[in-house]
Amino acid sequence: MKQVALEVAKFVHDHKGGRTVALYVGERSGFTDYFVITTVSSFGHLKGLVGQLYDLLDEYDLRPHRGRRRPVEEGWVLLDCGPIVVHLMTSELREFYDLERLWFGSDVLFDGGSDPEEG
Repeated sequence: MKQVALEVAKFVHDHKGGRTVALYVGERSGFTDYFVITTVSSFGHLKGLVGQLYDLLDEYDLRPHRGRRRPVEEGWVLLDCGPIVVHLMTSELREFYDLERLWFGSDVLFDGGSDPEEG
C-alpha cells in the first residue's frame, strides 16, 4: 500500500496540488496507514482534482468509505479509502488545522515542496 500512497501523492502533486506530502501514520493511528495532504488553489481546482482522483483510486481498487461525493464549497475534501486517507484542502484550512503538526514525527514518504513544479 506504500507504493499506492506514493502514486496518489505524485498524482495530486502533478495536478497542481501545493505542498503535497504523504505520511506514514500507521504506527500512530488506529484507523489508517497513510495520509496524503495537498493544497488546492480554488473550488474549481478541488472539484477537478477530486474527479480525477476517483479515477486513479479505481485503478487501485480503492473506494472511499462514504462513496463518491461531490465537493462542497467548504474547502476540504477527505477521501477515506481505509489504508489511505487523502486530504484536499484550501491553504486557509490547511494552515488552520496544520495536520502535519498533529502527525509530527510520522515518516515522510513524499514531500512535493511548496511549488507543484518542484519535487
